[in-house]
Amino acid sequence: MLLNNLGRLTTLTAVAVSVFGTQLAALAEVTLSGAGATFPQPLYERYVREMRKAHPDIKVNYQSIGSGGGVKQTIAGTVDFGASDAAMTDGEMAKVKGGVLLIPTAGGAVSVVYNLPGVKNLKLSNAVLGGIFTGKITTWNDPQIAQDNKGASLPSSAIKPAVRADGSGTSFIFSNHLSAISPEFKSAVGVSKEPKWPSGFLKGKGNPGVAASVKQTAGSIGYVEYEFALKSGLSSALVQNGSGKYVSPSLKSANLALSDVQFPENFRAFDVNSTQGYPIVGLTWLLIPKTQKDPNKAKAIKTMVKWILTSGQQFNDDLNYTSIPSSVAQRAIEAVESGVK
Repeated sequence: MLLNNLGRLTTLTAVAVSVFGTQLAALAEVTLSGAGATFPQPLYERYVREMRKAHPDIKVNYQSIGSGGGVKQTIAGTVDFGASDAAMTDGEMAKVKGGVLLIPTAGGAVSVVYNLPGVKNLKLSNAVLGGIFTGKITTWNDPQIAQDNKGASLPSSAIKPAVRADGSGTSFIFSNHLSAISPEFKSAVGVSKEPKWPSGFLKGKGNPGVAASVKQTAGSIGYVEYEFALKSGLSSALVQNGSGKYVSPSLKSANLALSDVQFPENFRAFDVNSTQGYPIVGLTWLLIPKTQKDPNKAKAIKTMVKWILTSGQQFNDDLNYTSIPSSVAQRAIEAVESGVK
């Protein structure tokens, strides 16, 4: 009898320890919520999976809702971190209670994608690119397009531009570049996460939405992050860089374009028309509020940023994103370590 009772007691104790241990493990796990840019969505999905292996106590939920949404939710304090391909302005940063840090994680090319059966290696000059997205050049056999594409069978059909329906860092990168190469575009449309596009343009939500619009619509042309262009099997145009050379998007040409970028103290850097490499490139940032509501989340955010800017950078090349220079990455890690509470 005594042995039976001891056996039951031992079993109950083991169960209690197991349950208690499970509860402790659950309590130890920290969940971070983030939202924003679709430009780095494939990369951030990879980061989340890989970081979980190294830090099983940190769970990250990231929603790709567009850079505009990421900025808004960071300001509202409804997420632990935001993400944007358009660096927050001074005015936006001032609205974040307790302050915010802009932490660069990657860079990449924005592809000008098109759906024109039978036409490969389409070349688009600065004048043509600006003309298409101001609505001034409206047919594919326009003399300005034909001039740079001799021998191509260009149809007389209408050009159907596809743009973002949401506030977008990809739109910011694209409109920033177009404003640099086309005074008319700068005046008529301008630089913005939500440019004032001419009426009648196709619209898609996020990079996936624009990619889908172009893929489904013959005669269309749009802009998406390079990795989305590859995944969707879309053709990318060759565009002119600052030296006048026609360049196609690639990891190598994006790295060339971003190689000379100087990162200031707040890491808010831009490259609008590189003279080397592919000219339509940009950076993407995590938006890290300095004041966190939970000290455990503050600690988890520091761990996440350090992992992304060290171990995580190896995955950038895999998905055709440029990496952050190690010296800049170290500065960013130190800024988060000392600035986030």
